[in-house]
Amino acid sequence: MPEKLFDQLKNLVTEARNPASEEIDNQSTEEILRIINKEDQTVPFVIEKEIPYITQAVDLLVETFKNGGRLFYIGAGTSGRLGVLDAAECPPTFGTDPDMVQGIIAGGMDALVSAQEGSEDKRGQGAIDLMQHGFTNADVLCGIAASYRTPYVLGALEKAREIGAKTILVTCNPHSQISVDVDIAICVVVGPEVVMGSTRMKAGTATKLVLNMLTTASMIRMGKVYGNMMVDLMMTSRKLEERSKRTVMMITGADYNEAEQVLNEANGHVKTALVMILAGVDAEAARRRLITHEGFVRKAIDP
Repeated sequence: MPEKLFDQLKNLVTEARNPASEEIDNQSTEEILRIINKEDQTVPFVIEKEIPYITQAVDLLVETFKNGGRLFYIGAGTSGRLGVLDAAECPPTFGTDPDMVQGIIAGGMDALVSAQEGSEDKRGQGAIDLMQHGFTNADVLCGIAASYRTPYVLGALEKAREIGAKTILVTCNPHSQISVDVDIAICVVVGPEVVMGSTRMKAGTATKLVLNMLTTASMIRMGKVYGNMMVDLMMTSRKLEERSKRTVMMITGADYNEAEQVLNEANGHVKTALVMILAGVDAEAARRRLITHEGFVRKAIDP
């Protein structure tokens, strides 16, 4: 078993040695930073090559959300933390139910702040944790594993496939190396890390960008954005209260007092406030229009 794992790791791009940083321990601070920065600059171009696969994943998620399904992320270490982070940021950004996008990390929530490295090797635990979160075949599971071979993640993906759910894999090794049975594989091959095997670096950056794209594009397709502005945000802090007023003011031309008043009449719902002002209707009519047009502000304004 150790020999088999050794053979797997030695052939992974994410475990290779980076020739650009072989002498990094002998460089000045500025030279170290320039090496890291130069490597980081390659990440967006690698992601660009995977946009066709990311597109497939977004279309799958939109269909799933419209049918009442949910997105679950699952990963270990950095990958797991990034999934939990992206999931946690959806409700305040897009006004989603916290259950709509969920993150699961090997070792449980304690692993967010304290490394639980051995937990990634527990293949069966991935499936157990997934099902304990109420995962069903109406949902989508997105496994996140820079190396693609993380047992915890593979166990969860196998379970999801077993019950008939759709699956996505985000990894940093090439499609040609992926032997995992998933519906969509997103392979952002960022190459060897500046510090060999430290996938919290380029691989982590690439993963964060991909997850941003998955949820942001999906939410735009679900009518959560008007123009390029968040209009389904939740007024859960003073900052978000003021951002809501500013959003209404920028889109409608209303002054501060009017924006505040209309938002109060709309129970703090930015979309409702926008339709009230732009369509010249009351709160109840604005809500009906939004329901009729699946939450899209543009369509609700001019039905």
